[in-house]
Amino acid sequence: MFWRMIRGALFRQRKKMVMVAFTIALGSSLATAMLNVMLDVGDKVNQELKTYGANINVLPRGASLLDDLYGISEGSGVSDKYLNEDDLGKIKTIFWAFNIVDFTPYLNAWVRLASSGAAAAEVKLVGTWFNRHLELPTGETLDTGIRNMKSWWDVRGRWLDSDDEAAAMVGEAAAARHKIKLGDTITVQAGGRSKDFTVEAIFDAGGDEDEEIYVPLPAAQELTGRPGLVSRVEVSALTTPDNELSRRAAQDPRSLSTKEWETWYCTAYVSAICYQIDEAISDAVSKPIRQVAESEGVVLEKTQLLMLLITILSLAGSALGISNLVTASVMERAGEIGLLKAVGAHDGAISGLVLMEIVITGVIGGVGGYFAGLGFAQIIGRSVFSSSIDIKPMVIPLVAVLVFLVTMAGSIPSIRLLLSLRPAEVLHGR
Repeated sequence: MFWRMIRGALFRQRKKMVMVAFTIALGSSLATAMLNVMLDVGDKVNQELKTYGANINVLPRGASLLDDLYGISEGSGVSDKYLNEDDLGKIKTIFWAFNIVDFTPYLNAWVRLASSGAAAAEVKLVGTWFNRHLELPTGETLDTGIRNMKSWWDVRGRWLDSDDEAAAMVGEAAAARHKIKLGDTITVQAGGRSKDFTVEAIFDAGGDEDEEIYVPLPAAQELTGRPGLVSRVEVSALTTPDNELSRRAAQDPRSLSTKEWETWYCTAYVSAICYQIDEAISDAVSKPIRQVAESEGVVLEKTQLLMLLITILSLAGSALGISNLVTASVMERAGEIGLLKAVGAHDGAISGLVLMEIVITGVIGGVGGYFAGLGFAQIIGRSVFSSSIDIKPMVIPLVAVLVFLVTMAGSIPSIRLLLSLRPAEVLHGR
């Protein structure tokens, strides 16, 4: 009898029940999409941010930062510390090797520049990998270089290849100061050596790089007499936002307990990755580029918070919609409910009848909304991150609980109205 009454009620009010199911489906679909994206967004956001530069700087142990801060030149005895180029492949052998998405070495030197339009002047020369194919110690291969790491540079001309040893890219500020144009030949002198370069590109990086000249690393090593050496390495890694544990470890890993140390070492904190790079490369000190690393964490947290707020607001809207629809349904059925009470039906039984109708409708709407949400998640992933979103199984119970809570919350006003109905008044049309 109970199920016959439910079936009859659902069919008699099928239009309203379809609207209730549709409202629940909208809420559950948005919740499904946002939760899947939110749980998968960490790597996606980090991957997007990696296109805007490195977050780790690897320096020789004992090297001074005075060159970067105050312009003290190479050869002064202060900053003449180097890393071995042959050791760089070891960066991809650390515990978090798969989180290392790119790295590029640099060899810095102050040189004398003679161009076709100006007298000789001092300028900073930077040798680097533009695009380099590496055979790693693990047997893997990797394509890396500054072309990937500095992809936002505005380049007039063409990016160099690593084998263009007679070509150079000149920063916009340096080109303007020394009257250098595309196609010019410039002569660079250092330590009694000189080399001619053809200017194949002028770039605007929006930073100190605009004052520099970039050439392939072998050419810079030959010119400066430092074969196989580099001044520093920039590393781009996927990291986990810092917390109290990672900050303590960054100050002194020895202050951690054994359990804390294992947790920190096996989590992709930027400080843990720096520590592991130092283990892999002898005489190296890795430092996070704090502005980048901290900004990544802030952007990720705010993105996830935004998605969570959207989910909460969508579910709140669904609850309000369910409340209005079910309350209207109860008001239309006031006569039927009054009659049931008049013949002895208890409030609990009638409330259970109405709630069961809503739950059945909610299950139908929730299941349909879940699968629609999976589609929305892929649309978001493709349009925002240009990649698919991984489906998280844990979202299924989360969505089920949320749909149940929203359905029950939306039913509260209608149940209160149902309990307040008096058979005598309802049956007499009052």
